[in-house]
Amino acid sequence: MRIMGLDVGSKTVGVAISDPLGFTAQGLEIIPINEENDEFGFARLGELVEQYKVDQFVIGLPKNMNNTSGPRVEASQAYGEKITALFGIPVEYQDERLTTVAAERMLIEQADISRNKRKKVIDKLAAQLILQNYLDRNF
Repeated sequence: MRIMGLDVGSKTVGVAISDPLGFTAQGLEIIPINEENDEFGFARLGELVEQYKVDQFVIGLPKNMNNTSGPRVEASQAYGEKITALFGIPVEYQDERLTTVAAERMLIEQADISRNKRKKVIDKLAAQLILQNYLDRNF
């Protein structure tokens, strides 16, 4: 069973994929999107779904620290509804509070790369962390 993890933002979607047994998550890529112009990267996402034979999506829910939902949670859920309708694949949601912060900290501490380079990979790493947390919790 292949599970695809998504970190949905307003300008990019970080993408990660599980191994076939559901033990580990690997970051794949960052798909550029533009919410304001209703450009959601579904063509590229569809290519990845086909390539990896995806059975399920896991989308990060960026809840507030007090566990309330804001506009980004609603946007992530709307994205999930759209991909379920498009691909007919079930979507689960994973609390992603502090995932991007953890990803940035990992890049700073372990990779020691510039801020500009971090921006190019952080969403992919955040998607990987979202998916790995989901796998650890459920399998």
